[in-house]
Amino acid sequence: MKKLYILFLLFAGQTFFAQTEIDGIMMDKKQLCTGFIYEYSSWSNYWEGTYYRENLNMGTVSTQKTAINANYGLSDKLNIIVSLPYVTTKASAGTMIGQKGMQDAALTVKYMPYEKSFKNNTLSFYVIGTYSFPTSNYVADYLPLSLGLHSKVGLLRLLGDYQFGSLFSTFSGAYAKRSNITIDRNTYYSDQMHYTNEVNLPDAITFNARFGYRTDRLIAEAVFDTWTTQKGGFDITTNNLPFPSNTMNMSKLGLNGKYNLKKISGLALIGGFNHVITGRNVGQTNSFYGGLFYIIDFTSKTKKTTNNEK
Repeated sequence: MKKLYILFLLFAGQTFFAQTEIDGIMMDKKQLCTGFIYEYSSWSNYWEGTYYRENLNMGTVSTQKTAINANYGLSDKLNIIVSLPYVTTKASAGTMIGQKGMQDAALTVKYMPYEKSFKNNTLSFYVIGTYSFPTSNYVADYLPLSLGLHSKVGLLRLLGDYQFGSLFSTFSGAYAKRSNITIDRNTYYSDQMHYTNEVNLPDAITFNARFGYRTDRLIAEAVFDTWTTQKGGFDITTNNLPFPSNTMNMSKLGLNGKYNLKKISGLALIGGFNHVITGRNVGQTNSFYGGLFYIIDFTSKTKKTTNNEK
């Protein structure tokens, strides 16, 4: 997101937080958690390759993202998660016009094959698969103001979570396989000339670690996240615009929180912040987000209907 994955955007730090694919939380069988998240991110400085510089030509580049998310428990060990975002981009200076529209939908299957509790501790492992795809015909070759990279992405993640009392730690790593894209020109230059409109996007590896406090009422956590492009990318050339197949590496730190309201059972407020601390061909982004989620328990409705029939 994530919290996409979902697809990582150049110059946009995306960390969404609810019952997501990158935490150690599962929805119970026949429970649906649904709601929306709003995120605002911006940057004015960026890394051109490894050279850190100011972006005077474009000023501050900002992204607003609103996503509708839903997580349904097919069983206590198997969840289905969907996300559909709407994105708006803008630059405070220069002549490039911002974009807006639907971005990339994501479908995630989250499976917990192992969980063991002993005393006040719980150890669990997860296998997570995500597939994301563009939902509109936005232009990818318009960085840094494009809505996304217009690539289909398959991501496989392994995750481990250990809770000791009210404290927890979660570690995960994932490999993202990205499809090629086509652009609206027949030639382009990377580190060599290409006489084609097809662009090969390099795959990527991501790592996520989170530590914090977790109860049924409150979750507060610190997050460290990385995204590392594999072979095939190249650096932004001096004083040039970024390109979809650039190497895009970043590390970021964040704080997330979630609070389940006492007076309205099932309603939760979420919010957080993250900051890119190091990067390569990415902006040094600050992101703020907040959202509202509600859990619908279809199990209780089924039990009530069954009792009425008797």
